[in-house]
Amino acid sequence: MSSPQQPEFDYVQPVEAADSATLKHAPDIAQTHGPDYSEWDPRSAPGTYLLLAINIAVFLWMTLHGVSWKDPTRDQLLHYGANSAGLVLNQAEWWRLLSATFVHIGIIHIATNMWCLWNLGLLGEPLLGPWGIVAVYVLTGVAGNLLSIGWDVATVPAQYLDQMVGAGASGAVFGIAGILIVLLSNRKLPIPWVELKRLRTSVMRFALINLVIGASTILPMLGSYVRIDNSAHIGGFVCGLALGPGLVPRMTAGRAKYLARQRWVFAGAAFVLALAGYWVANFK
Repeated sequence: MSSPQQPEFDYVQPVEAADSATLKHAPDIAQTHGPDYSEWDPRSAPGTYLLLAINIAVFLWMTLHGVSWKDPTRDQLLHYGANSAGLVLNQAEWWRLLSATFVHIGIIHIATNMWCLWNLGLLGEPLLGPWGIVAVYVLTGVAGNLLSIGWDVATVPAQYLDQMVGAGASGAVFGIAGILIVLLSNRKLPIPWVELKRLRTSVMRFALINLVIGASTILPMLGSYVRIDNSAHIGGFVCGLALGPGLVPRMTAGRAKYLARQRWVFAGAAFVLALAGYWVANFK
């Protein structure tokens, strides 16, 4: 929870640089571009770099319009699309569930989130494709913000819901980590199992460490300094885990069948999120 002066944010501890070379040079799974670009070249992972560009552009747009680059106010965050249970439910501003995934609370917040997104995106895009990584970001980011709202509705008196403000990409970052844990468990991938286990362990370590860091802010001595939106992290992570099993059976069936399965899985997830949103809106 947060007060008007202390918005919640989705913070993640920087993950180690992901060694995506194993997947980048493996036989094609979902990618639609060549494998020979440098990881610093946007063509190596266009979906990931698109998400980075949108996040950075929003942050620059905010700062160029007078928003503090290190300590934005609650009203400024809401003006540019931060999440708020009161506005979503009482004013039907459901678009905030998505827009909030591109709004950040200061330079450190966006820097750490973008570093993690870049690393996990480079690792995940060969398995998901450019539009697949974007879809996972959107779906899991929305899921995280929806759970955050549901938690506020269940725990905060109705008259204070307008004071709940959250923002950040790390619900979506956790979602990418969640789906990667599942996809990297597929022994049928044309990649040595020892390498898959190493990559999966790295992602699992990242998720565990950051969930522990988030949970630690519940403690009184830490919560007064920083408020991490743990429900957004958990919602994104669980959504990512849930998306994975539907994709695994078609990962080695050829690109066309795999991408067709992606469309069905992602459409189904969007429908479930819509139902969840309806339930939250009518929760008593």
